[in-house]
Amino acid sequence: MTNKAAFTAQPAIEFERRYDASVHELWSLWTTKEGFESWWGPEGFRVEVHVIDPTVGGELFYDMIADGAEQIEHMKKMGMPLSHETRGTFVMVEPNRRLKIRHVIDFIPGLEPYDNNIVVEFVPEGSSVRMLVAIDRHPEEEWTRRAAAGFESQLTKLPGAPTARSK
Repeated sequence: MTNKAAFTAQPAIEFERRYDASVHELWSLWTTKEGFESWWGPEGFRVEVHVIDPTVGGELFYDMIADGAEQIEHMKKMGMPLSHETRGTFVMVEPNRRLKIRHVIDFIPGLEPYDNNIVVEFVPEGSSVRMLVAIDRHPEEEWTRRAAAGFESQLTKLPGAPTARSK
């Protein structure tokens, strides 16, 4: 049995990128159906958004779908579905500045569902924007590692990612 207090006390996983874009453009990628669908999910996965309500208490509901051959094969080997309904809630919304989304993680075999938070901050710096992302750790170190690798992968899908500069 995993000690929930122990893993939630661990520091968040942090990402920092700088984009040659406006704050509004980056904000839209996190808060609109078209924006979210354009990049969310690691390589080999895509999402179909059903509800995205970027207000405090608003719902985020989408399907995460394996669509790459390698990912489909891997999911089958793990006995996991190729498509999974994902639900979250917007916990904090400061337009064009800060956002917190709480996802319910309920797809990991052998683990009871639990919450996982993502906090995003947008910092304008001249003609670019620094995007800071902090993601809660998972109760199992293997899933923390997978989540970090997956998020790193999906950051490459952000429109304009080729002009992104890592920290």
